[in-house]
Amino acid sequence: MSNMAKSIEPLPRSFYDKGTVTTARALLNKHLVRVIGRAVLIGRIVEVEAYGGRDDPASHAYRGPTQRNMPMFGEPGHAYIYFTYGNHYCLNVTTQRAGVAGAVLIRAIEPLKGLGVMKRFRPGVPDLQLSNGPGKLTKTLAIDRSLNEVDLTRLGPLYIAKANGEVSSTIKRSPRIGITSGIERLWRFYIQPSQYVSRVASGNLRTRISTKTRPKVHSGS
Repeated sequence: MSNMAKSIEPLPRSFYDKGTVTTARALLNKHLVRVIGRAVLIGRIVEVEAYGGRDDPASHAYRGPTQRNMPMFGEPGHAYIYFTYGNHYCLNVTTQRAGVAGAVLIRAIEPLKGLGVMKRFRPGVPDLQLSNGPGKLTKTLAIDRSLNEVDLTRLGPLYIAKANGEVSSTIKRSPRIGITSGIERLWRFYIQPSQYVSRVASGNLRTRISTKTRPKVHSGS
C-alpha cells in the first residue's frame, strides 16, 4: 500500500453506529478512498441516501434477509455492493448493529486525487460526468462485487476517511431517487453547491410521484 494511503486513516466503526440517517448526513464531505496497486484514488462524498430495514418499503431489506442483502444485516462499517439494471454496481455502507438492517448508498463523489487513473477507467467521459451518480462512481473507482463486505474501517482496497479541514458547505435533503414507496422520507442528502451531485431535487417531486403505484426498492438509479 502506498505511503499516501497509509497517511489517510479510516473512520472508526463507532462512526457508523449512530443510526442510518445520522450516519448518512455525517458521510457528506468524508473521503472515499480506493487503492489499486500503487494508485490511490480519492473522492469527496457529496451525495448519499439512507435506507432502513423492515420499516422502510424502499429498502432491499424490507422483506427480510436474503442471500443478496445479507451484508445489510451485518455489523456497521462494511461495504454492501450489488449489481443493478444489468449494467452497474452500487456501493453502500452498513450502518446498524449486527442483525439489524441499515445502509447508506453513496450516490456521488467529487474526484480529488487520481483523476488520471479514473479517466482511464472511463475514457472519453467529461470530468464532471465521471462520478455524479452511483453507477458512475463505481466504474470510475473500479468497484465491483469483489469488494462486497470489505471492512471500511481498516486500511485496504476501499475505505472512508475523514478529510483534513473539511469544506464548509450547506446540506440539502430530498426524497430518495428512483423509488415509488417511502417517498415521504427525506433521506437523500447532498452538498450544495456541488457540480458532482447527480441531480438537483425538484420542489414538486413529492407531489408528482403517485403513492398508488407498486413499491419500488432502491436500485441506485
